[in-house]
Amino acid sequence: MKPYSGSFPPILFSAGLLLAGLWPGWAAAQSAAIAPVRGEVTEAGKTSPLPGAVVRWLLDAPDAAAPTLTAITDEKGNFALVRPGQAASRLVVQALGYQADTLAVPTTGAPYLRVALRAGQELGEVTVTARGPAYSAITPANVQVISARDLTKSACCNLAESFETNASVEVTTSDAVSGAKQIQLLGLDGSYSLLTVDNQPALRGLSAPYRLGYLAGPWIENIEIIKGTGSVVNGYEAISGQVNVKLKEPEKTDQLLFNIYGNDLGKFDVNLNTSARLSPKWSTVLLLHTDHLGQRVDRNKDGFLDLPLATQFNAFNKWKYLSGKGLVSEVGIGALRETRQGGQVGFRDTGDAAYVEQYGTTQATTRYTGYAKTSYTWPTRPFQSLGLLLSGTDHDFTSRYSYGYQTYHVDHDSGLPPYLVGNRTSRLYAGTQRTGLATLLFQSVIGNTAHVYRAGLSFFYDNYAERLSDGRTYSIETAAEAYAREHRNRLELVPGAFAEYTYQNSRNLTAVVGLRADRHNLYGWQVTPRLNLKYDAAKNTVLRAAAGRGFRVANPIADNAAVLASARQFIISPNLAPERAWNLGGSATQYFTALGRPATLVVDYYHTEFDNQVVADMYTAPQYILIDNLAPKGRSFSRSLQAELQVEPAKGLQVKGAYKYLDVRTTYDGTLLPKPLTPAHRAFLNLGYASAFDKWRGDLTVQWFGQRPLAHIASTHAHVTGQEYTPKVAPRYASLNAQVTRAFKRTELYVGVENLTNYRQPNPIEGAANPFGPAFDAAMVWGPVYGRLMYAGLRFRIE
Repeated sequence: MKPYSGSFPPILFSAGLLLAGLWPGWAAAQSAAIAPVRGEVTEAGKTSPLPGAVVRWLLDAPDAAAPTLTAITDEKGNFALVRPGQAASRLVVQALGYQADTLAVPTTGAPYLRVALRAGQELGEVTVTARGPAYSAITPANVQVISARDLTKSACCNLAESFETNASVEVTTSDAVSGAKQIQLLGLDGSYSLLTVDNQPALRGLSAPYRLGYLAGPWIENIEIIKGTGSVVNGYEAISGQVNVKLKEPEKTDQLLFNIYGNDLGKFDVNLNTSARLSPKWSTVLLLHTDHLGQRVDRNKDGFLDLPLATQFNAFNKWKYLSGKGLVSEVGIGALRETRQGGQVGFRDTGDAAYVEQYGTTQATTRYTGYAKTSYTWPTRPFQSLGLLLSGTDHDFTSRYSYGYQTYHVDHDSGLPPYLVGNRTSRLYAGTQRTGLATLLFQSVIGNTAHVYRAGLSFFYDNYAERLSDGRTYSIETAAEAYAREHRNRLELVPGAFAEYTYQNSRNLTAVVGLRADRHNLYGWQVTPRLNLKYDAAKNTVLRAAAGRGFRVANPIADNAAVLASARQFIISPNLAPERAWNLGGSATQYFTALGRPATLVVDYYHTEFDNQVVADMYTAPQYILIDNLAPKGRSFSRSLQAELQVEPAKGLQVKGAYKYLDVRTTYDGTLLPKPLTPAHRAFLNLGYASAFDKWRGDLTVQWFGQRPLAHIASTHAHVTGQEYTPKVAPRYASLNAQVTRAFKRTELYVGVENLTNYRQPNPIEGAANPFGPAFDAAMVWGPVYGRLMYAGLRFRIE
């Protein structure tokens, strides 16, 4: 399909060529070092200060001519360390008689660090590891980090499986035919959380239905989960939060990582990461992935494949340049090809869309991505930097869903009354999205590093072309009207400006105030204010508050693609408005010692209130999905309360438990009802054990889900407009996952099981016996579809 305009704006293309010609390597950190780092060093388990500890930078590209920047803690264990002009984001902390520690430091703001060193026999070799508290004590926003080590606690074949040991993000199955996965944050669908890769917006728009499968787990260095609207620098689309995926860095990652995985459904994954340090300044990493499922499996005997047949090839290449004199550049390119085929076990794709004997779905996606970013930090002013970020994406897909509908037939010769006739055809959903983003960012201080500001300009280009055709024709419809009904084309051009001010008093208060203004060519000016506050109420007590506004243009079909696997007909309002919402909330984090070991308690609450939302209503008319703006006097909101406790009751044993309460409701046909498929209660428990030297590791994760409201396609309403209505609910259930890993010098072997109790949703596909009938629905999935899953894998690495 061809988009509305076949090329990117010339200014983006020209800027890319100019920068690429100057610096072939490109890219870099979004913001360079800006302020001294302060903090305190204590003895783990006793919180007593450690005077005389050595704190030094671990430089990304050491310069032999540059002095080594170090600091010594005073009698109270406090230190202050100036940032170097070179790229640096890690500190090494050492003290005689204690184990050295290496920790990541944010590249923005003026962070205050608390480092607890454990007693040890000798200093030994300093090794960079992915350890540390899951909840940051430094950042103004409420940030939870899933480390590289956490990602090995489960199979983590792709991004969807990377949240299995995390309580904040829930991963759900969209429908029982396509096998697509979606995330929920603060009770809202993933489309309301900004997904970024290396802090750049990615995998949005038409890629949303399958985007969690487009990033391989072994490619990921860590994942940051940010609750609330976050920073204005990253754009205006974040409403519930941000999920930032940090990919492997060329100069830091293993020289070689090979990972192979297979499960008892017949699926296998193969990953190969390879990196090279070509010189002290140049490095590159190549990330390769493929997965394949070719076995037809129907464990629940409903006649449908439990998972679709699928094949994916995915590649990504990064190049990085570190000058050692303030200039850091990076460029990356990626390509993906994926095909899927699901439906009834006997379905075969013949390419004939006019008539199909068995129900089936097919999907093919081709995707290309590229980005370039560069930053320069003034050598004599390490707090001042200038950065340019460019990115582009071309996403193209075609999908078909078998579809049945009924029409009245009139036989004039027989004189019989009109009667219903069943029709079988394919519902086509195809689209192209071309996206370009350019951001110019300047960062400096006002007087001193207690007052830091960032300001910049951005330009956003989004070109959509979609087609949804269900095979229906209407005799009263003209060709132009039929084209308008089936096609949805949209071109967005959004220039914008933003500014963000950070105040940090170096003791206990950090405030970040941001504002951006964007001129949307379709919807006019959009103003986005945001605020984040962090207050250290006591030595180990951190309080946070956040408030902000988010804005996004909905994609009504892609956002509800799971409903395509049903008999429901899409009815989309022609006058959809942008979605706007306010998000307010906060958290309290308490760090303490339990049984002589560090522990953390976090409680957070967030309220999201929509001024307007594009509502997908499956309650009012079960045979349809009615997509329209929120009613003038209607409400749509989400309330999320979560409490999480992390403790280490014994050496090597880590325990993480959490409870989450969600109240997510929207006005449907004048009645405020709970959002379908969102459980009000959820509990989570993770037990992780590691033996000495990590030779053996074991993990057990238990997730309990409360009742979920359902919107059955065959249901009938017992209410009229505006009256109370209680939807049917799915039963409560629990899911258990376990994995054991045996590590050798360079090799790790792991075996695991998902859904240990073999619990299954009794009828994941309604009307499976008659998939072309009016009661067919594969989108009301609330539980496991294929039961117990066993897997095994191998990791081999050369550091």
